[in-house]
Amino acid sequence: MPSILQKPAENAISYAREVIQIEVDAIAALLDRIGPEFEMACQRLLACKGRVVVTGMGKSGHVGGKIASTLASTGTPAFFVHPGEASHGDLGMITPDDLVVAIANSGETPEIINILPVVKRISSGLIVLTGNTASRLANEADVCLDVSVAKEACPHNLAPTASSTATLVMGDALAVAVQKLRGFSEMDFARTHPGGTLGKRLLLYASDLMHAGDELPLVSENAKIQDLLLEMSSKSLGMVGVVDGQRKLIGMFTDGDLRRALASGVNVYESSALDVVNKDPFTITADTLAAEIVKIMRDYAQQGPHAINGLFVVDQDQRVVGALNTHDLLRAGVI
Repeated sequence: MPSILQKPAENAISYAREVIQIEVDAIAALLDRIGPEFEMACQRLLACKGRVVVTGMGKSGHVGGKIASTLASTGTPAFFVHPGEASHGDLGMITPDDLVVAIANSGETPEIINILPVVKRISSGLIVLTGNTASRLANEADVCLDVSVAKEACPHNLAPTASSTATLVMGDALAVAVQKLRGFSEMDFARTHPGGTLGKRLLLYASDLMHAGDELPLVSENAKIQDLLLEMSSKSLGMVGVVDGQRKLIGMFTDGDLRRALASGVNVYESSALDVVNKDPFTITADTLAAEIVKIMRDYAQQGPHAINGLFVVDQDQRVVGALNTHDLLRAGVI
């Protein structure tokens, strides 16, 4: 027989599952509503020459703020305006080139209805997301998207729950559909997210990360293994490059090569550097994107028994101009 302590927990699990199922059903119901009206909304968003101005009151406002943020980060300039503040001066933020997206589950929100005549007059159009397609707001819209739900997850069918979720999902559908239609690429995304890992991978180049000048671990082609070890230790990059008189890279020696050389019984005091170096090292150029560097390192690790932890940067004549390793990528926040 369940204890008093167990019963509330069991009820909580049951309640949570019920809420999630109601919201899942609300989202699933949207699938049948993706049709001509949705396509028209996408066309309006693509044709907008200004910015998309999202507005909504209460929970709809919170959802609207997120939708505006998602639009902006996926290639559609957008911002949120509070309808209560709009009638006290913030309407001045809207220009004739802007498109307004109004969110109201009832479609009769007074704060939005009050500014509707001005919005219609000063903007290029009005898209409405509402749960009441017979409302005044829906009737005034150039495009109306139905985000109605059978019921809220709230046991009293009052608190916006399933309706706010459905609206958020419809907003995501709009943003992503327009993103794809616009051809908004990974590089475009990176430009709006320079502080994120993806942004750094796609905006930083080898030239931004590499060591150069006196920091480069290099020895001549006549060097001994002992010289390799001293140079690798002093420069602390875990690798050394062997170059000719024109500073062209003819070989590379790493920590891994050292272990293999010692395991094979090579005399590190007498042997030539060229006896143990990799004479066909993988190199990159200064304009190689950080994203490509990460891919090279990962692909190489998957294809062979030895990982690449460092790379030399060369010019078109194979002269060494820089070097970087995984630590440099980590410090830059690329991986």
